[in-house]
Amino acid sequence: MPSSKKKSSAKKSATKPLLISAGAVLAAITLGIVSWQATAPAGTGSSGAPAVAGPRTDPAAELKALARRESGDKLAVGRADAPVVLIEYSDFKCGYCGKFARDTEPELVKKYVADGTLRIEWRNFPIFGTESEAAARAAWAAGQQDRFDAFHAAAYAAGSKEKGFAEHRLVELAREAGVPDLERFTADMAGGPAAAALKKDQEEGYRIGVTSTPSFLLNGRPIAGAQPLDTFTAAIARAKAEAAQR
Repeated sequence: MPSSKKKSSAKKSATKPLLISAGAVLAAITLGIVSWQATAPAGTGSSGAPAVAGPRTDPAAELKALARRESGDKLAVGRADAPVVLIEYSDFKCGYCGKFARDTEPELVKKYVADGTLRIEWRNFPIFGTESEAAARAAWAAGQQDRFDAFHAAAYAAGSKEKGFAEHRLVELAREAGVPDLERFTADMAGGPAAAALKKDQEEGYRIGVTSTPSFLLNGRPIAGAQPLDTFTAAIARAKAEAAQR
């Protein structure tokens, strides 16, 4: 058994696999939300509202409740009342996030967002330094002019992250995404509301134990990494069926 474990570990280190353990992510997220519950100030809930008396012992319900379902959310696509919500924690400098954005996400939008089954809510979760954070603020700023999804596609296009996300490059991406008012975009990108929105997304992710990108919650169930399309379609089908039974 020890030799088998060493061999497996060496293989993982050598190949640098795309996917991380879904079980590990589930454990991390569950422990994160339980820890948050244990240390949250008395009398407050996940949204700052008064907490129900007595201990909360349902992390899955807490994770599901993270879906904001705000009709005016600029960083979301799909109906606010869709039966299935996919929350994505991602970084524009993350290669695997880009792979998901190019290979899988468009299919999910075409198949499930279009028919009202799925809503996708993005959370900016930069973990690769200052350029990651700048790109996150820029994406938020593009969203204020209803061009988040177009900016998202441009920033995740093949070869885009290799060009970096300095300010002049972010303006180029905004122009490519069709942001109409670039002066407003630049001001929004540097403003306090963008920083506050980014902080909100980051705090949510860290609170529940997200440590890598991309990470997902689908109706409260964690999905780890840029999984194949079939993984998401199966999870969506299950979540939709469960929602129909309620």
